[in-house]
Amino acid sequence: MAITAAMVKELREATAAGMMDAKKALVECDGDMEAAVDWLRTKGLAKAAKKSGRTAAEGLVAVAVSGGKGVAVEVNSETDFVGKNAEFQAMVGSIAGAALTVNTVEELSAADLGGKTVAETITDKIATIGENMGLRRMSALEGDVVVSYVHNAAADDMGKIGVLVALKGGDEAFGKQVAMHIAAINPASLSEASLDPAVVEKEKQVQMDIARESGKPENIIENMIKGRMKKFIAESTLLGQAFVVNPDLTVEAAAKEVGAEITGFVRLAVGEGIEKVEEDFAAEVAKTMGG
Repeated sequence: MAITAAMVKELREATAAGMMDAKKALVECDGDMEAAVDWLRTKGLAKAAKKSGRTAAEGLVAVAVSGGKGVAVEVNSETDFVGKNAEFQAMVGSIAGAALTVNTVEELSAADLGGKTVAETITDKIATIGENMGLRRMSALEGDVVVSYVHNAAADDMGKIGVLVALKGGDEAFGKQVAMHIAAINPASLSEASLDPAVVEKEKQVQMDIARESGKPENIIENMIKGRMKKFIAESTLLGQAFVVNPDLTVEAAAKEVGAEITGFVRLAVGEGIEKVEEDFAAEVAKTMGG
């Protein structure tokens, strides 16, 4: 597979590796981006282990809570400018309210919103505002207490990141602190039990390859891996993470101190995981003039 400059650039941005190292990794892995990231980590050449989806879509995430149920919905637009539009915000808020009565994004799309379905309402707003929009997803959460938080708020209960936290015991003030922690740290799961086994196994294989590069005996490597995986799981799970409000405690320990149990959470960020096609502005201008 031909290795392009764009591929090298993408890998460098994901790992902070040098240009030649990034190119070599792609050659070794036949252009497979994920495999190249793991190859760089194995060789100790990647400074960042985490990769996040390149945010493409703009828009808003809105949250709504009623009783013991909370919902978060993402409605996308083409530009960030529309996210600041009062008409768009009002529509997104109404959609979040409607989400409290349904269970899936398909049901939400068909839900009534003042005599029209949500899908029809969005279509009408596309014609009014003149920009493509779409209802992308929703997540619901139930619990004894459900607390919501919005980061980078554009209006009440809507912004770039929406978080829901479900608790048994505790109070809303503690729930809000946990929600802010989730917004900032972005845990992969609530606990080790809910962590994706494939993610754990992949990390274990990468850590084993890194350890073997050191040339240490297998029995030493096994102990190294146990320690590294324990740290990985703690850093990846909400309950195991150091609490941003008090880093001396894990989130789980902080919850116990206030008599609370965290039973679930939802975190939605606008556009996460959607590829965005970006073009160098100068190249775009040159292409236009040449065309």
